[in-house]
Amino acid sequence: MTKKIGPLNKEEAELEKSIRELIASVGADPNSFDADLVSQIIETSLKMIREGIDTGELKLMTRAFKEMRYAYSIFDQYPDRQRVSIFGSARTPEDHIDYEAAKNFAAAITKEGWVCITGAADGIMKAGLEGAEKESSFGLSIRLPFESATSSVLAGDPKLITFRYFFTRKLMFLSHSHAIVAFPGGVGTHDELYEILTLMQTGKSNLVPVVLLEGENGKFWDAWEEYMRTNMLTNGWISKEDFHLYYHAKSIEDAVNNINYFYHRYHSSRYVKDILIIRLKSPLNHHQIKILNQDYKLLIKSGEIYVTEPFPDEDDHLSLPRIAFEHNHKHFGLLRKMIDTINSF
Repeated sequence: MTKKIGPLNKEEAELEKSIRELIASVGADPNSFDADLVSQIIETSLKMIREGIDTGELKLMTRAFKEMRYAYSIFDQYPDRQRVSIFGSARTPEDHIDYEAAKNFAAAITKEGWVCITGAADGIMKAGLEGAEKESSFGLSIRLPFESATSSVLAGDPKLITFRYFFTRKLMFLSHSHAIVAFPGGVGTHDELYEILTLMQTGKSNLVPVVLLEGENGKFWDAWEEYMRTNMLTNGWISKEDFHLYYHAKSIEDAVNNINYFYHRYHSSRYVKDILIIRLKSPLNHHQIKILNQDYKLLIKSGEIYVTEPFPDEDDHLSLPRIAFEHNHKHFGLLRKMIDTINSF
């Protein structure tokens, strides 16, 4: 259970006992860490009743929680393959070069063993589903009054999940994606793209490859990048290193190669307090570690980058080689560049 300051009073002790018994009644270990987390959820829910939370607010939280639980339960049934989320306009016509590019990209990346996640509506989303086909597709639909809610491609498939809220849907996109590919689109596409870049820029999500792609000879992302440089970089609203957070692909093949290259040697990363641990598919030698310390010292709060064994707090990927350092929680665009350097050795 959650650590509390001081001894429990009689009411708190009875509540804790009741919650433990409830958890045990469904066949779970009431003393496990997972049970502790569920206990906190139950306690929080009971507090909302006691505090008189507004009924409308209770509805929102309940619906959002149920959406997340259901979505996680579906994704957890398919844990083995890497997933790429495809964003883009729902209004792109089927004879448009971007539609064809999205369809061909999805077909190409699934041949590499990836699974595609789209918004399951028309336009770019439908193109992605067509290219990937059912067995390699997830659809995260949203209820909208003015656009087709769901493409027929995934109709009846258990991997089609419908959401009421954009924020829960976006959470599922990002938390289950090992790569992001954005095609041209409108406000919704930019909302998704900018939120991803913001979360990575601020260290609130894992770094993954973010690729901008469009049909042959398209100029959409050229104009977008010009806007970023002219209006954001020039005014100091972003830094030069932020441009490392995404990659503007020249072709479908270039996009696929960029995504695969990100995982050439890099595997994953996590924090243990302020220590950033980077798991690798193959070890680095002394000379390569020296280069990282020279070129990326701006990332280091104190000490240096070093080879390490798994930390006691880690419980996954324990067989992989690792490097670690005390990160200052800044310059995430530069950290993204460091991953490219690691892959280049």
